[in-house]
Amino acid sequence: MSETQRPVSSFITRTAPVFDTVDEERIHRLQRLAGVCRVFGHAGFSEGLLGHVTVRDPEHHDLLWANPMGVSFRRMRVSDLVQIDHDGRLRHGDRPVNPVGVLLHAAVHRARPDVVAVCHAHSTHGSAWSAFGRPVEPITQDTSVFFEQQAIITEPRVAMDAAQADRFAAAFGDKKVALQIGHGIFTTGTTIDEAAWWFLTMDRACQVQLLAQAAGEPERWPPELARGLAVGLGSPEFGWLSFQTVWDEIGESDPELFD
Repeated sequence: MSETQRPVSSFITRTAPVFDTVDEERIHRLQRLAGVCRVFGHAGFSEGLLGHVTVRDPEHHDLLWANPMGVSFRRMRVSDLVQIDHDGRLRHGDRPVNPVGVLLHAAVHRARPDVVAVCHAHSTHGSAWSAFGRPVEPITQDTSVFFEQQAIITEPRVAMDAAQADRFAAAFGDKKVALQIGHGIFTTGTTIDEAAWWFLTMDRACQVQLLAQAAGEPERWPPELARGLAVGLGSPEFGWLSFQTVWDEIGESDPELFD
């Protein structure tokens, strides 16, 4: 039985935790947010002050937690994280946040109640492929996960106010991934784990596409098979579960993360 034929449940070996209180859930989300920043840093996604990850507060849904500017992705701790409203005003913490990043992420969070987390970073392959203004194609099993799940955002190129950010969110639509031309990858998720996994694997998909096209004209999976992979291996449950393999590598070995 192939991956396109198996039910998603056959892959699920762990399930997302359930919390007794919002305080417990908040702590969990903050630990994962700091951990995702460290994963992105170790993956080479750091670009000075750029790159931002947000997660919705489990109690106050109009408030977001984010990584501040001026702290290395690779050294992010829970105590470094800040809470902001959709206008970028600090509600917890005293470090500044990227104002353009706040505009874009807040617009997506407003437009998509289903979205708990948004990730963006200036990864090399994602930035390079975004310059083509085309979706990654279903040329491998892994890239097929994003079949019909990519928004291509041509305008605005840069969002400097709320109206432009709302246009960005409208262009994003209901897709899990967006490629903003000349900027890079944005991913969403019903958990921060899921959003982070889509970013990691989407950047790799961009790398595969660039390598394949540099060598010639790659074959594409038939649409019906690619669509089956996108439904199965592109589900929120599969995205969350996939990130656990990454989390297991840092969660226990990096106690400073939880400071």
